[in-house]
Amino acid sequence: MANFRAGRIRQEIQREVNDILAKRVKDPRVANVNITDVEITGDLQQATIYYSTLSELASDREKTQQGLDKATGLVRKELGTRLSLYKTPELIFKRDESVAYGSKIDELIRKMHEDEKK
Repeated sequence: MANFRAGRIRQEIQREVNDILAKRVKDPRVANVNITDVEITGDLQQATIYYSTLSELASDREKTQQGLDKATGLVRKELGTRLSLYKTPELIFKRDESVAYGSKIDELIRKMHEDEKK
């Protein structure tokens, strides 16, 4: 039964954090952040929030991570008021590398098909 609860909480956290970042956080470094996934520990004490951005520049990625680290307190406080949990989980923001990895795989497949045509 706990797995269903954790799944629901993951979905709620993802939806609410997206909303909080869009409406409450005024930092321009986190303007184009999209939450892609949330992993939560079994005891609901920590939540790892995976995000993606449109920019692939290393400097922009670093600035975005700094902005999210700075906004973690506000996001956690807002989550605490929006969710009915005994304790609001600690939040850890991590960049979702699966989008970049998928693009890299697509590029390799495209190059392979071009080489076959030659």
